[in-house]
Amino acid sequence: MKYTQLGRTGLKVSRLVLGTMNFGPQTGEADSHAIMDAAQDAGINFFDTANVYGWGTEKGRTEEIIGSWFAQGGGRRDKTVLATKVYANMAADGAPAWPNHDKLSALNIRRAVDASLKRLGTDHIDIYQFHHVDRRTPFEEIWQAMDVLVREGKILYVGTSNFPGYKIAQGNEVAARTGRLGLVSEQCLYNLAERRAEMEVIPAAQEYGVGIIPWSPLHGGLLGGALRKEREGGGSRSTGGRAAQSLTDPAVRAQIQAYEDLLAKHGLEPGEVGLAWLLTRPGVTGPIVGPRTAEQLESALRAVELELGEEVLAGLEEIFPGPGLSPEAFAW
Repeated sequence: MKYTQLGRTGLKVSRLVLGTMNFGPQTGEADSHAIMDAAQDAGINFFDTANVYGWGTEKGRTEEIIGSWFAQGGGRRDKTVLATKVYANMAADGAPAWPNHDKLSALNIRRAVDASLKRLGTDHIDIYQFHHVDRRTPFEEIWQAMDVLVREGKILYVGTSNFPGYKIAQGNEVAARTGRLGLVSEQCLYNLAERRAEMEVIPAAQEYGVGIIPWSPLHGGLLGGALRKEREGGGSRSTGGRAAQSLTDPAVRAQIQAYEDLLAKHGLEPGEVGLAWLLTRPGVTGPIVGPRTAEQLESALRAVELELGEEVLAGLEEIFPGPGLSPEAFAW
């Protein structure tokens, strides 16, 4: 495994981040434990989750599964850089939401972190992340709440997810005025097929020393050999959700076919290339991989060692051109 610093911090994290969103809804507890063991054995030290994972009537279940894994001992918690998130209401889907039980008020943050710590069975969270922007809560209040949690030893670093560039800048400017470290990471939707983050989010993150952690690195399976799996009659995930919706567009279908043809020419696996490409991108700490099986984890691990040649990189750029720099991309 290769490691890098998380943004401008001294924290060393693996170039792959283990995403746990499938633990519970898609993968049972025993298999989830086995995947976490295999990931840690392979050198992955950065695990990502969220208080809401488990979804539906099982919100919080994923954190509980991680907590029961930590409880097995063997240095599991000590070897893990643990990141979780706060924002969403934890009421079961369809149940009434009580005021102040969601978003980023100081009250909800305090309540949410204590609940996450209990489910995770740990005394601290290494990186506490805001799962979405809260347009009504000022950063002055948010940072006050973070200060309390840092002093209490409940969190160490603060990150974001799904934040626009201007909010990353705003959050860090408010922090800097009072001598705080500020935001150190941003999780955003970023992959070959979705590169809009390059216009504002990634430049802002680089300017402020914020590490980029791409989620959905294979765009819901679209970049994981979706057309080949479709022909072979396998890969249920590649024919559902974002991938299935995208493939109804003839232009997208042609683009993905060109992608798969390029990689077949070079004897490369699409899923591994999609991850390896992200590892070449400026500002990227590491993509989040969310394996449902041990085999999917093994495929992701191979991407870390994969070196993409200039011909492949040029071909990918031709098939999936980025939006261009801001403001030139939209100003003229």
